[in-house]
Amino acid sequence: MSFDEEWSAARASAAANVSMRLNHLPAAPADPGGGSGGGDLELNQDHIGAIGSDAYELHSRLQTDGKHASASTAEAASALAQEGFAAGAALAKANSTWESQVQTLIAACANISNGLNYSLSSHAKDEQQLHADFTASAIDTYLT
Repeated sequence: MSFDEEWSAARASAAANVSMRLNHLPAAPADPGGGSGGGDLELNQDHIGAIGSDAYELHSRLQTDGKHASASTAEAASALAQEGFAAGAALAKANSTWESQVQTLIAACANISNGLNYSLSSHAKDEQQLHADFTASAIDTYLT
């Protein structure tokens, strides 16, 4: 089959499916996921916004509270090491690991907060674009 024949067949198949409704799902006997069974994706901006706000608050608190004992732990590790205790090096390593993990959590909270904010604005833009596209396609049906 040539490309032109395949392309014609694909266009004919697409034209036959134009009558299908967006978000239409065949009836399912049961929804194993426990959802409503509808085909619509529901985005509750208030819930998403609250989660993003909580992530930002956790980010802010971790920047200060996560490092609360860092200076005193480093001081204790140094004092122990100066006295020849192996626990000094171990405490310094634990402090370094803790600081690294706190930085990872801070970055993760920032990613969550920023990602949710981006998702909300992106979803709103996509909705506007879909509305414009569907409106234009409805106009096209009357012009042909």
